[in-house]
Amino acid sequence: MAETLEEHQYSLAAPLIFVIVILFQFVSRWLEHLKKKGSKSAMEIQLREEIKQLLKEASSLSQPSTFAQAAKLRRMAAAKEKELVKNQELHSREKNLSYDSYLKVMFTLKVVIYFALICWFWRVPVAAISKQLVQPFGKVLSWRAGGPLTDNVMVGIIPWLILSTRVSKFICRLLK
Repeated sequence: MAETLEEHQYSLAAPLIFVIVILFQFVSRWLEHLKKKGSKSAMEIQLREEIKQLLKEASSLSQPSTFAQAAKLRRMAAAKEKELVKNQELHSREKNLSYDSYLKVMFTLKVVIYFALICWFWRVPVAAISKQLVQPFGKVLSWRAGGPLTDNVMVGIIPWLILSTRVSKFICRLLK
């Protein structure tokens, strides 16, 4: 009974750890995507519309007698563009600070949970895989998890975390 309970624990540990790793990967990618994407404020949209309108009016004034008025409109559009750039820089700085703090919290949480998983499964195998499936890599996968048991290789927590991280990064790139 105890042996089957341990085998059941191994069979649940590996997928649970993989789900935790892939969740961290998806949330991190989502936060980075939101940081890059950016949102336009109402003021930005209004400034863009005003610039378009000023440039449109300036281009419609093509007569020599209206040259001064067209130049004045172009200067006003240039001033609005400078204001827009300042507004974008300020908004970008604020946005980056907020997303950077979320990413730092996410990274810290990830490190703490990985450390807890490593402590929890330190000399305990996470999963058992047939020797034939991992023939040349059996010793690497069983690092710190004990030796092979019958026809199975015991997978340690550190190799499983590394493998799970690589696979989750690959899956995130595919779903991007």
